[in-house]
Amino acid sequence: MFLFVARRTVATLMVLIVASFFVYVLTAYSGDPLQELRLDTTPAGIAKMNHAIEVLNLNTPPVLRYFTWLPGAMGCLIGQCDLGISLAKGEFPVTMLLGQAMGSTLQLITLASVLAIILGVAVGMTTALRQYSGYDYTVTFFTFVIYSLPVFWVAVLLKQYGAVELNKFIENPDIPIWLIIVLSIFMGFVVQAVLGGERRQRLISVAFGAVGTMVVLGFLTFTRWTTSPSIGIVGVALISFALAAIVLAASVGFSQKVPTMIMLGVAAFSTAMWYPVWYLLEVNQEQGFLWLLGVIIVFALVGWALGWFFGGEDRKSYSKLAAILGALTILPHLFNLFFVRWDNYKRLIQIKNGVIPTFGSETAGLNGDTWMGAFDVLLHMVLPTVALLLVSFAGYTRYSRASLLEVMNQDYVRTARAKGLSERKVITRHAFRNAMIPIATIVALDIGGLIGGAVITEDIFGWSGMGALFALGLRVVDVNLVMGFFLVSGVAIVIFNVVADLIYSALDPRIRVS
Repeated sequence: MFLFVARRTVATLMVLIVASFFVYVLTAYSGDPLQELRLDTTPAGIAKMNHAIEVLNLNTPPVLRYFTWLPGAMGCLIGQCDLGISLAKGEFPVTMLLGQAMGSTLQLITLASVLAIILGVAVGMTTALRQYSGYDYTVTFFTFVIYSLPVFWVAVLLKQYGAVELNKFIENPDIPIWLIIVLSIFMGFVVQAVLGGERRQRLISVAFGAVGTMVVLGFLTFTRWTTSPSIGIVGVALISFALAAIVLAASVGFSQKVPTMIMLGVAAFSTAMWYPVWYLLEVNQEQGFLWLLGVIIVFALVGWALGWFFGGEDRKSYSKLAAILGALTILPHLFNLFFVRWDNYKRLIQIKNGVIPTFGSETAGLNGDTWMGAFDVLLHMVLPTVALLLVSFAGYTRYSRASLLEVMNQDYVRTARAKGLSERKVITRHAFRNAMIPIATIVALDIGGLIGGAVITEDIFGWSGMGALFALGLRVVDVNLVMGFFLVSGVAIVIFNVVADLIYSALDPRIRVS
């Protein structure tokens, strides 16, 4: 593996040097970086222009100027980056600007990428298992519609219906009875389409989905919960047990008693820790995120211990599932922490249009505590995250569906069925792992590309990340800024390409990194 990584590193350096040369020269010849300064003919303006020429070394031809930029870029290999300064951002070092933009972009794309991968793969796999069903046709139709829509149009729709209209509903959650009935019936048919099964199972699914939807919508309407939401210990319990049900449904099912009891035990532990977790995170706000990480680790370890000591012969697989569930059960505790601050947050932001913002990455001058600041950032992430999620979700759904359909026709899958294994074990232990091999390439390249910034999405939602930095560099012909963006995004794509190769060997023992 070491030789493989070493060879790829050398090849990567050569590719980046050649590519960076062409990008540098083409960007330098694409326009005049002094165009605005030339309009000011006053002595101060002329002095400013001469200063810019000296700082950016514009008297040197771009081809030769590249070789004065390259040593500073190569210094990044030993931790001494010097990518020049950016006049467009007030003569700040490009490395500092990249560090700020990178943090903002990672904050945006991490959640969108994780959710898109999980939801896209899950939905794609279920459509493959119900090929040519009504559910399959419906999902296929909507994924093609989403995939074909331009991202700026998706962003506009989200601003209108995901912010303006939703904020109106939050402040006045009145749903007519007839609409509750219609939505409940619709969700009942959606649930049965997803779960499938025999006629009796489908009828139970319809009833379960319809009644559940009716209860939720009726609760929101009659209690006006959205105007001042809170969940408390009851909400923590409901969400924890719901997460346990989802993990069971996606892994071993509900027919086995041992894993069911283990997952219920993890959910019960999360519920019992409602007040201790709230107290710890409230009191220790200065190191709040470190305490939060510690709580996640403790929850995961408790889940692992329950799976290990009570899992019997399958303790290894059960302990992993229980550890994952334990980490996930921190979510209702975070919801509780945020919703406690809902009323105070609305008072501080003083926005008449509602709590879900449509622009920027945070509220300027918000005088709140650590968790209120995190809540504010999270609300600002809602719309751009959903915009990125929808486009990636559609792609992952189609790729995972096609991949699983191809795997399900292989000989080893038929052999597993012939041995008498249940369909769930055939899919989870044999088909799913091999179906993920082609998805690994797409995921790695997609994440590497997103690190370079979602230019259109960031511009529409006013998110100051890598994409906004790149757009500014192109607009004012700031070569140093463009090259800094190219260096980060190029290295990210190459690194994730190597990661994809390593994932191949982990997913398929027949593949060796050599």
